[in-house]
Amino acid sequence: MTNSLSISERLQEVFLDGKLVANTNYKEQLSDVDKEQALMRVGQLNSIAMLTYHINYYLDGVLRVLHGGPLDIHDKYSFEIPIINSENEWQNMKNKLLSNAEQFIAVVAKLSDQQLNNFFTDKKYGTYQRNLEVMIEHSYYHLGQITLIKKLILLNK
Repeated sequence: MTNSLSISERLQEVFLDGKLVANTNYKEQLSDVDKEQALMRVGQLNSIAMLTYHINYYLDGVLRVLHGGPLDIHDKYSFEIPIINSENEWQNMKNKLLSNAEQFIAVVAKLSDQQLNNFFTDKKYGTYQRNLEVMIEHSYYHLGQITLIKKLILLNK
């Protein structure tokens, strides 16, 4: 098994259908969250919609790099969520995350070990492999937040 297949399987697990590490995934956690729940703030915590946007911001940006484009994402914009006025807009945001995850996984699965060892756009960012591993870690971190926020919202109903 190549490293890219191992990494793509881990991405598949966190986003679409895994249960091994966190006993859940983004697709499962977001499946029954409606607009009201997505936008609800619990204390000072980010909303589920904010975290969904944030993770997709990075997925989308790194996916563009994997397709040969420039790295043009910046942390300061990663929580600049658009206004969500309707249930349809929230559903579209969730679907965009899952669609980007599917594309991301497919592209990563095709990377060679040599490509994984290349620098990610610039030497200062480390290798593709390291950046993809960070994407997995970052995704699990926010999946945990979404899971806990969702539980808090359901407790307060």
